[in-house]
Amino acid sequence: MTDTEPPGAARPQPAGAAATVAVFAEGRRGPMGRLQHFLHGNPTMVPVIVLVISIAVFGVIAGERFFSPFNLTLILQQVSIIGILAAAQSLVILTAGIDLSVAAMMVLMSVISGKLAVDWGVPAPLALLISFAGGTAAGLLNGLLVTRIKLPPFIATLGTWNVYYALLLYLSGAQSIRGQDIDEAAPLLKFFGNSIAVGSARLTYGSILMVLIFLVLWYLLTKTAWGRHVYAIGDDKEAAELSGIRTDRMLVSVYAVAGLVCAIGAWAAIGRVGSVSPNSFYEGNLQSITAVVIGGISLFGGRGSIMGALFGALIVGVFQSGLRLAGVDVLWQVFAIGWLIIIAVAIDQWIRKVSG
Repeated sequence: MTDTEPPGAARPQPAGAAATVAVFAEGRRGPMGRLQHFLHGNPTMVPVIVLVISIAVFGVIAGERFFSPFNLTLILQQVSIIGILAAAQSLVILTAGIDLSVAAMMVLMSVISGKLAVDWGVPAPLALLISFAGGTAAGLLNGLLVTRIKLPPFIATLGTWNVYYALLLYLSGAQSIRGQDIDEAAPLLKFFGNSIAVGSARLTYGSILMVLIFLVLWYLLTKTAWGRHVYAIGDDKEAAELSGIRTDRMLVSVYAVAGLVCAIGAWAAIGRVGSVSPNSFYEGNLQSITAVVIGGISLFGGRGSIMGALFGALIVGVFQSGLRLAGVDVLWQVFAIGWLIIIAVAIDQWIRKVSG
């Protein structure tokens, strides 16, 4: 200190001091701390790592049967519809909401398109367009209940789940539309049940559709202002409003897009099942949430990649296939999936506690 400096005056720091402190702080983190920070910045890596480990483990347990082209493509077929529902669910969960009506919306739209095309003679393309509009309107209703009536998303979509389920039972008379009737009147409805040869395997159009939906939504969420606003609302809705985002309008659009995705999934579901059944995919809501949670998307909103939900659905499919080939009872397959959910949420909580 010089004679002209007042007591307690801060001395100038060397130019590289801040960088040195930052490097020192980074160096003090242990391996778990560095892993925590890495996963915080790359949340999709959690389901990717779990998927790779699962494939390796079940490949050892089940042997060549697990890696057969037939089994691998069968996994894709089995998760295609739940994957599409998970894509719709992801949009809502990213805004810190939840949609308990996705499966009911999907089945309702399959019933509407089936009744229009098969029973009422409406051309199949028009019947599908009407079902797409219906799915968007159903999602729009969910969004309006959340934004205008200010209902919590859980309560709003729990109520509309019952409404949509009652409507689909009423319209269908609790009766299925047989595959033979669809083949005669509107074979287009079963389009996504068709498949193409990929080497010695057969890949259904429904599986391809699932991947395409995820890619489109990934682009919207990562490359557009709409997607950035979705994340901003999920991270802090009040801060998003203060920054000029019209949060209510954005939320309504998110629920409407989710409804449209469910309606597209309805078309794929007809092809997957081969008929229109009012009782199909009854557990789709919980299965879609399972895929989202295992996929590393935070239930608190604002964090995670929608591609994680795709990996989450694949993880569930791999576990079910691997355990089945290993001769494990269905009861214990459900037991294993339950622990997967618990572990996934615990990892998410751990990652959220990352320190600066």
